[in-house]
Amino acid sequence: MTYVDGMIAAVPTARKDDYRAHAEQAAVVFKRHGALSLVDCWGDDVPEGETNSMRSAVLLKPDETVVFSWIIWPDKATRDAGVAKVMADPEMAPETNPMPFDGKRLIFGGFQKIFEA
Repeated sequence: MTYVDGMIAAVPTARKDDYRAHAEQAAVVFKRHGALSLVDCWGDDVPEGETNSMRSAVLLKPDETVVFSWIIWPDKATRDAGVAKVMADPEMAPETNPMPFDGKRLIFGGFQKIFEA
């Protein structure tokens, strides 16, 4: 069954082009290791919440934008093996493809799909 990795991050607004280049390079590596598709979305309408929000979850600063991303995998086993390979892949090393954002504020998780319309 399809497995999804979901992520949100705070990216410096001035580094949008750097983020896109990073995402494009990472997509090649993730697909090589089993991912079916990757989607990265630049925040356009991300309101403050009454109790919590995407903005507060990533500790958004005034000069940053929330990015919402997901990776589709064929199944969890492929995802687990693929992520291990991605993390060991030299093309994902910080000196080769540096993250243009604070990775400590990246929020991610794996999800089993239960419904799709």
